[in-house]
Amino acid sequence: MADFFSTSVTRAFLQELGELSVFTGRFFSTWWKPRYEWQEFFKQCYVIGYKSLPLVGMTAFIMGLVLTMQLRPSMVRYGVESQIPMIVGIAIVREVGPVLTALIFAGKIGSSIGAELGSMKVTEQIDAMEVSGTNPFKYLVVTRVAAATLMLPILIIIGDAISLYGSYIGVNVKGVTSFQSFWKQVFDNLLFSDVIPAFVKSYFFGFAVGMVGCFKGFYSKKGTEGVGRSANSSVVVSSVIIFIIDLLAVQITDLLGYN
Repeated sequence: MADFFSTSVTRAFLQELGELSVFTGRFFSTWWKPRYEWQEFFKQCYVIGYKSLPLVGMTAFIMGLVLTMQLRPSMVRYGVESQIPMIVGIAIVREVGPVLTALIFAGKIGSSIGAELGSMKVTEQIDAMEVSGTNPFKYLVVTRVAAATLMLPILIIIGDAISLYGSYIGVNVKGVTSFQSFWKQVFDNLLFSDVIPAFVKSYFFGFAVGMVGCFKGFYSKKGTEGVGRSANSSVVVSSVIIFIIDLLAVQITDLLGYN
């Protein structure tokens, strides 16, 4: 055991985990203090949220369509084809929609934030902001983390709706189900215990993506290679954290009796 903790890989992991914890603590001790960078915050909401919508929407539509078409043969085999809207609706809202959208979000926004802040670090723009009297942590980190935390749940809601519409199209590829009947089956079988846990954990997903991307970019190493490494590791670490949060959320909701 002592040999395990003495390895360089383990030391590097624990060191980075500690630095990320300190970075997160700095965020919570800074975000509520004036001055508030509202203009930059709304700009990041536009960049992070609105500009991510086409990719999220396209992915969500394909996900709903493919999931339905893949599920149909098994449902037909067991004679429960009519239950496809209910099963797909619950699967998308509870698990597939939030996690897949968060992973797409991590790939697009996590890498973008890591590369942007890494590039600013390499070109010494962050140092220049400190010299000019601007708080770079407040201006760059707090605004991006807050925007990612706020916008991802909204993207997940929109993505779920688009995905369910894709499922409706998939149901009608080899069958006929009215629009009203499809949505009635979906919403009649959805409970608050399905929606609320998925909605709550989406805030944690967004916070994790924003925090990891800012952390990797803010402490990027010198050179263009460091910028690329920051962008790549932002995606990898964010994706792993999303799965860990999802696992913890499942365990918590199970303990609270929501499953």
